[in-house]
Amino acid sequence: VQLVESGGGSVQAGGSLRLSCAASGRMSSRPWMAWFCQPPGKEREGVAAFNIGARVAAYADSVQDRFTISLDNAKNALYLQMNSLKFEGTAMYYCAAASPGRDGSWYSPGRYEYWGQGTQVTVS
Repeated sequence: VQLVESGGGSVQAGGSLRLSCAASGRMSSRPWMAWFCQPPGKEREGVAAFNIGARVAAYADSVQDRFTISLDNAKNALYLQMNSLKFEGTAMYYCAAASPGRDGSWYSPGRYEYWGQGTQVTVS
């Protein structure tokens, strides 16, 4: 599985961005597809994830009600709509595909087998 993110950029606080992740392999074969972020000088952390089988989403408390994760099976793409962006939203954002053979919470990076190269989001 190869993942390629796009849609990052610079935005003013309060603004919106929509990130996209294009996958080369079938996302439907993965238990979870997720977005992580890594702010400067900090560890990678889970932002939102989509459970493919149950078709339910999970969000970090810090983005609940502001961000929306969605999956388009026809396009084999994952999206993250980010509204009301805050200064602390400045980070590199990564798309990730979970491995069926790994355990862990949706927000645990170790749960994921494949990662994209990231797309930078800067909030000023």
